[in-house]
Amino acid sequence: MQEYKVAMQSWASFAEGKNDIFKNTLLMQIASKYNKSVAQIILRWLIQRNIIVIPKTTSKERMKENFAVFDFVLSEQDMQSIATLDTQKGLFINHSDPNIVKWLCEVHKDSFKS
Repeated sequence: MQEYKVAMQSWASFAEGKNDIFKNTLLMQIASKYNKSVAQIILRWLIQRNIIVIPKTTSKERMKENFAVFDFVLSEQDMQSIATLDTQKGLFINHSDPNIVKWLCEVHKDSFKS
């Protein structure tokens, strides 16, 4: 993606809180190590991977917390540890499932007209 100057953007950076992400033992340990919140660790991990993040919140305190991720850097070991949490399964829809792709095409068929 970098070769072709394509920027990746994280949608639902916190996975909408699914799978108790904010209570994940590994993320909590890493957060404690850096004296940061789990949310800050997630955002920093994405940023260090050159992924654009736009975290959603209506809380002023969380907005401040979300911006306070540029005063530390995750170690390579921590980056790799966090990467092991990837289950290779989407939490929302499976874009590899032919039935889902067909459904998406049907829903958005008017978008494909020239």
